[in-house]
Amino acid sequence: MQNIAGSHRWIAREGWPFILLFAAAAILIQVFLGFWWALPLYVLTAFSINFFRDPARPVSTDPEAVVCPADGKVILVEQTQDPYLKRDAIKISIFMNVFDVHINRMPINGQIRERWYHPGRFFNAALNKASLENERNALWVRTPAGRDVTVVQVAGLVARRILCYVQAGDAVSQGDRFGFIRFGSRVDTFLPLDTEVLVSVGDRVRSRQDVIARLPMADRVNA
Repeated sequence: MQNIAGSHRWIAREGWPFILLFAAAAILIQVFLGFWWALPLYVLTAFSINFFRDPARPVSTDPEAVVCPADGKVILVEQTQDPYLKRDAIKISIFMNVFDVHINRMPINGQIRERWYHPGRFFNAALNKASLENERNALWVRTPAGRDVTVVQVAGLVARRILCYVQAGDAVSQGDRFGFIRFGSRVDTFLPLDTEVLVSVGDRVRSRQDVIARLPMADRVNA
């Protein structure tokens, strides 16, 4: 069962300064110098509109669903160590190129227990070392059933700004906007070992709409 929740803006608010700047500059240059001089700025305007698009999408109402936190390509599914909660976990990494939607969405219902920001380098986000060496922002989320999930925004080769709009103590819902990364990046999600993974390396996924895993609730785990 799915629904479309919340307001929809078509263009992410993070994009309007870029769109308006490029569009205004293009119009001015066309007026004084001509269309062909303005063409590169019209191209940048079109690119910005595409990059900052915010499409309306349904979101799962299944409390065990882990919805996709980012558009892009699944580049890693593995059992590894969660470096934030210091536990064994399943890691799902999604790489966003410059043509993907870059809004980051909350994968589960719950509460933000902690937030960590780490300055770092800007390696290609598709490389595994980017998870530990690039600039990143990590969120520890606990579900109402007591399950812990870590979601990490990782800057990429071109990305130079991670935006995060939630803090420790905030209540969040599946599909909520929680952040944005400008111009190429990745999102890592660390899940408990008993999680049922529903995606594979190479899959193309969409934020909010696609379910990447199922997370058994505490009563099923303890049964």
